[in-house]
Amino acid sequence: MSASHATYLRGTGVLAGASVFANLAPPSLVAHALRRGEGRLSADGAFMATTGIHTGRSVQDKFVVDEPETTADIWWGKINRKLAPERFAGLKSRVQAYLQGQELFTQDLYAGADPARRVRVRLVTTGAWHALFARNMFIRPPEADLATFEPDYVILHAPHFKADPAVDGVRTSTAIALSFAQKLIVIAGTEYAGEIKKSIFTIMNWLLPPQGVLPMHCSANVGKGGDVALFFGLSGTGKTTLSSDPARPLIGDDEHGWGPDGVFNFEGGCYAKVINLSQEAEPEIWAATHRFGAVLENVVADARGKLDLADKRHTENTRSCYPVEFIPNADLSGQGGQPRNVVMLTADAFGVLPPISRLTSAQAMYHFLSGYTARVAGTEKGMGAEPQATFSTCFGAPFLPRRPEVYGHMLAELIGKHGADCWLVNTGWTGGKYGTGSRMSIKHTRALLRAALDGSLAHATFHPDPFFGLLIPDAVPGVPSEVLDPRRAWADTAAYEATAKELLARFDANFATFSDHVGEDVKAVALRAAA
Repeated sequence: MSASHATYLRGTGVLAGASVFANLAPPSLVAHALRRGEGRLSADGAFMATTGIHTGRSVQDKFVVDEPETTADIWWGKINRKLAPERFAGLKSRVQAYLQGQELFTQDLYAGADPARRVRVRLVTTGAWHALFARNMFIRPPEADLATFEPDYVILHAPHFKADPAVDGVRTSTAIALSFAQKLIVIAGTEYAGEIKKSIFTIMNWLLPPQGVLPMHCSANVGKGGDVALFFGLSGTGKTTLSSDPARPLIGDDEHGWGPDGVFNFEGGCYAKVINLSQEAEPEIWAATHRFGAVLENVVADARGKLDLADKRHTENTRSCYPVEFIPNADLSGQGGQPRNVVMLTADAFGVLPPISRLTSAQAMYHFLSGYTARVAGTEKGMGAEPQATFSTCFGAPFLPRRPEVYGHMLAELIGKHGADCWLVNTGWTGGKYGTGSRMSIKHTRALLRAALDGSLAHATFHPDPFFGLLIPDAVPGVPSEVLDPRRAWADTAAYEATAKELLARFDANFATFSDHVGEDVKAVALRAAA
């Protein structure tokens, strides 16, 4: 093994490979990916890959090693399944041995735009396109930094390696296993690149709270006056779309920290859901998707490479991954000041939440811990015709190694300290539930957000929603009054009330999972909603 190979595999436990391609730039990675038959190019030059049976994250196959140094602080359960240290040792050794016989692609990258908080990550993968994905998603260090780069965390990425449940103590042939004590992540048996991104998000969610920094599953942008806005939301609620605003530079589209010095992006790229992406409604994301250097997951194209973004034959979870600089007005520093507005996005397929409502600090805590959205038929296998309520605490439960209230209390303290205005925005349905009502107009949503972010909506008059206790504005320029209040948008008032009560019952059942860990003010919100 050459000296350069030893350098770029240091800290990984991998001894050798047929070849090691370290820190290659996009043109070289694309060339290798094409040579290896990993995918093809679109007509515009984006690299297209399919990910087989895994077209999304394998949540049930995520494990955390149960180690004495960390076990007391981990939120054990369905999200963080225990893996015995000896089982992890065996899995790690088998993956390391497997990698030693392969062509390897390594990338040395940063997570965290704030130099004082960043984590140095070394990825070792058998996939050239996976290396390009990671290079797009994380922060590329200056060339001078690479010569002395020593990883804080290592990812061993073996997408075609099959774990053995009987030997490795895992559930299936797929495993995403994290050791906080060894600072090592093993990803095996899945080609879905999002596992790389989200494993590092989990690491940041572990490391930052003791440093007084809140890690957040949110996008962020900044106005001309330096006013930062945060957009929390689960997949499909519009985080990426709504934060990509020509009038407000983008700080980042998915993962950030909020601490004493303000907000900073964890990443150097964007990972946008592109099913039914519209050039008219989302021109920045459209342009970023149609160019060389972007990575497209499970997107369909014809024989000439022309994309069909409405085709969901592989999955509804089609994705585009590109460097943040592909967005024309991105703030490449990845940092901003203290947030002035906190927006929580939900795609309510029941059609009963207002398109926008103002939240008190207690309501903000309640909805943050609830993390509500709704999925509709067609987005997942096995779903029926009725919408399904989904609650993902802190809008990111699969990535929380610590208990939810750790993050919830930090958010409440930061909102109170910096006086941020909080809003709940429904990007889902209006005038009826999915199948009866219509999808909320993105034009109306953007008008509501403009009013919230420019400060004018804070001075409006509001009236309370009778079911959820949310404060609904009486009037917003550019938005019809009947749209603002969901009761008025429904033709059948009795059906609206029955549906609202049904959704309230789901909120109430979910609240029981964390009611013992919140203050009386948040409990009062829940009691008001359940009344």
